[in-house]
Amino acid sequence: MTTAGVAAEHLEHALHDDRPFIRKYVFSTDHKIIGIQFLFLSLFFLLVGGVLAMVIRWQLGFPGKAMPLPGAWPSTMAPDGVVLPEFYTALVTMHGTFMVFFAIMPLLVGVFANYLIPLKIGAPDMAFPRLNMWSFWLMIPAGALMVAGFFVEGGAASSGWTGYAPLSANPEYTGATYGQQLWCLSLIVFALSSLLGSVNYITTVVNLRAPGMTWFRLPLSIWALFITAILALLAVPILAGALIMLLFDVVLHTNFFLPAGGGQPLMWQHLFWFFGHPEVYILILPAMGIASDLIANGSRKPIFGYHSMVYAICGIAFLGWVVWGHHMFQSGMNPRLGTTFMVSTMFIAVPSAIKVFNWMGTMWRGNIHFTTPMLNGIAFVAMFTIGGLSGIFMAATPADMYIHDTYYIVAHIHYVLFGGSLFAIFGGIYFWFPKMFGKMMSERLGKIHFALTFVAYNLTFFPMHILGIGGHMRRIYDPSQYEFLRPLQPMNEFISLSAFALFISQLPFIWNFFHSLFWGKKADINPWHDNGLEWTAPSPPPHGNFETTPTVYHGPYEFSRPDMEQDYLPQNQPLPAPQPVAH
Repeated sequence: MTTAGVAAEHLEHALHDDRPFIRKYVFSTDHKIIGIQFLFLSLFFLLVGGVLAMVIRWQLGFPGKAMPLPGAWPSTMAPDGVVLPEFYTALVTMHGTFMVFFAIMPLLVGVFANYLIPLKIGAPDMAFPRLNMWSFWLMIPAGALMVAGFFVEGGAASSGWTGYAPLSANPEYTGATYGQQLWCLSLIVFALSSLLGSVNYITTVVNLRAPGMTWFRLPLSIWALFITAILALLAVPILAGALIMLLFDVVLHTNFFLPAGGGQPLMWQHLFWFFGHPEVYILILPAMGIASDLIANGSRKPIFGYHSMVYAICGIAFLGWVVWGHHMFQSGMNPRLGTTFMVSTMFIAVPSAIKVFNWMGTMWRGNIHFTTPMLNGIAFVAMFTIGGLSGIFMAATPADMYIHDTYYIVAHIHYVLFGGSLFAIFGGIYFWFPKMFGKMMSERLGKIHFALTFVAYNLTFFPMHILGIGGHMRRIYDPSQYEFLRPLQPMNEFISLSAFALFISQLPFIWNFFHSLFWGKKADINPWHDNGLEWTAPSPPPHGNFETTPTVYHGPYEFSRPDMEQDYLPQNQPLPAPQPVAH
């Protein structure tokens, strides 16, 4: 990205920040610090969600056996360490809630949107810095309220992460009255945080782009984050409104969703999934944008079909609003209406397929460098493709009638949102870690982490397709109690052991992250030889990012300056030494 201004290596002195420590690093209004705060908070909740998943897999793989883990457990677990049914349903509910709302969504949006948008469009900060600070600090009480559910009378919410009524609207059925109230309050506060962030991201992209940064010069990662912010701005209020009605049913004994008082349980499903399906793309579109940047960089080629990729992002976002009913084929809807949702769901595979084709076209005959970010980007494409193909089966109403609420659905959602989103997240962290902290993460440890995660992940989730076709229901406490599932129990044990291996596979990443943070090799200004505007700033960038507003002459997927042509070398040739980038 060619810019006009002063030499980047002099910016650090020119933009010295004299604010006190508390204002600079705690109650910060700097978009970069806020992005890093989101990074540490969401990685913590990712760990919490992972621990809950391990307890779930222990129960399913070895039902009735005590867990070999020390420490105090909630009152809903037996004293001998055996998971009880009421605790198991809370585990399933809270695992899904933490992973979707407190791990994946803030990792993709809170971290990368905050950190990258101003840097990649040539802005000094977000449009509303104080609003940005509040969007992070609202996540703290939201997370605290959710965790508190484990420690109140009756335990945490037990109605599933989708909160289906009437189970959630009358928590006396589960005994988790206070836990259900805390669940609702937590997600309402989370929704406010998300809305504040979305307003900021949209306004920043629309109004603060540098001169010359036209819409079709935006990197695909920024396009994806911009469209995601629009989706969140429109979808999250629907969830918040539904949660307020649900909270009224629980606390004030209204009857929005309780059939005994004239309420409609199906109305909750409509409201939740009208939010829920755009939420799927809130969780995957930023990953698509990140993977696009990683693959273009690792292939040493401009992205193939840039304009069609932008239109595909917009098409996915639009179609995501009209397919929510495919989650409700079992609800007794009119078959003609079900056919409409079935056809529209199949149509949404078209823009997704365009993106997969363009990623493959970008890699075709490229000078591919199998760096850790590139490996994770390729894994994202492969896992997303598998998850998308299984989604085609579920789009067909007759097939969905059979596999609905089975482990086939669990496999599908994890292939899209774990195999998809998390591989892109890991790739993005490895790629922009030098920009965030000025240090390089270890490539050797990064590749070990990738290989272990990739293998263990597929061993964990691919067999779940077979379990689902065999009729294994999700959210059941003890599969050994069902005679027709007993022949599948060895596969459940195998999945559990693979899940434990997947959890342990994250240790190299944790060590690599924190070791590099303090003792990593100092990063060059542009260690990946990327064309993005963020790489023209020092690593880490100073307060204000750029001394003067840069002027953009080329997009990130074009030849941006003559000396960049040397990066496009024959297959497997080494990259040239990094050169300072002039402002």
